[in-house]
Amino acid sequence: MKPATAAKKLGVYLPATPASFQEGVVSRAELNELQADPPEWLRELRLNGPHPRPVVAAKLGVSIAGLARGGVTEALTTEQIEALKQERPEWLEKERATQAEVRKEAARLKNAKKEKADEEGAAGRH
Repeated sequence: MKPATAAKKLGVYLPATPASFQEGVVSRAELNELQADPPEWLRELRLNGPHPRPVVAAKLGVSIAGLARGGVTEALTTEQIEALKQERPEWLEKERATQAEVRKEAARLKNAKKEKADEEGAAGRH
């Protein structure tokens, strides 16, 4: 697979990976080996970053779109993420609240779908 795909599956920022990783092709077996026994560079990237936007968003508890609305368009290090958590800028608090509402609505819809399925199942048994 392409290095970009492998980096995405590993949850790391491709430009921060070694040149040999960026320029090569990663087989499924190599990807499995990297996941099972990560080399030092991979452990370091996962721990300190820079992290790709999906990882940054997850660590901050916001969506990727929320990051963009907050002006975060680049990869961030763990230190930068922690600083944002401490600073608690207004955009971050707003996006976290939005994300919480999205999760709440998704759970509500899931429960409503389950209840409807249960009702249909019960009606079919009568």
